[in-house]
Amino acid sequence: YPLRLLEINGLAGAWSALVSYGAALLVCAWVFVRESRAVTENLALLSLMGLAAGWCNVAFIMAVLDGTVVRVLLLFYLSPFWAVCLGWLLLGERLDVRSMVVFVIAVCGAMVMLWDTSIGAPWPSGAADWLAVSSGFAFALSNVFVRKLHHVTVLLKSSSSFLGVALVASVWIAVSHTGIPAVEPVVFACAVLLGLGGFLIMALSVQYGVTHMPLHRSAVILLFELVVGAVSALLLTDEVVLPREWIGGGMIVLAAWVAAYIHAGEQA
Repeated sequence: YPLRLLEINGLAGAWSALVSYGAALLVCAWVFVRESRAVTENLALLSLMGLAAGWCNVAFIMAVLDGTVVRVLLLFYLSPFWAVCLGWLLLGERLDVRSMVVFVIAVCGAMVMLWDTSIGAPWPSGAADWLAVSSGFAFALSNVFVRKLHHVTVLLKSSSSFLGVALVASVWIAVSHTGIPAVEPVVFACAVLLGLGGFLIMALSVQYGVTHMPLHRSAVILLFELVVGAVSALLLTDEVVLPREWIGGGMIVLAAWVAAYIHAGEQA
């Protein structure tokens, strides 16, 4: 909602991402000096994680500004499907029956949500859908690198993510030829406050929570985002979610829950 207010006042999505996450990056930049040895030893993985996290956040911001909030959130939560695929391809994880259940449920949910009656096939209906799906994929990919960087501090991983967002947003601005927005200084100040009071706290809280609790528990708790998104969209916007989207989205959420249940069994 703050992002939409910033856009209404002339600060486009990519610029909001750059200013907000740039402010968070400036606050945490000292960690790259303090942990320079860890940066050097893990430069490739930190870079890949940062770029994946950068696309995840920038694409998500652009999607929620252009699309329906609940639909974007539900498509984003295809990430368990991507996690199964990436775990198999990059981590050598075995695709057992339970993993295939997650795979099938998530794919069926996506097909229901994305079904295009005009062409008789599931296909994203616009830029917001593509951005939401790609954001979920990037989120799953960044988590693969986070798992590989389990020995790196939460602050360094978060700061690398902020740097990745700033880089991706800068490239987006350059490629789209988006000039410097002519807005009041107070708008930039609000974007900075959003970065420090919103994105910085969000990133550190998620990294800390995921690091210090079982994966299955954090995965289920993160699904509360869907509840908050649905309620806030209902109260603050005039968006309408179609029954087909609720059904397909419910299947995607079920896939996420099954994935969490699988992880719980593995840890037990």
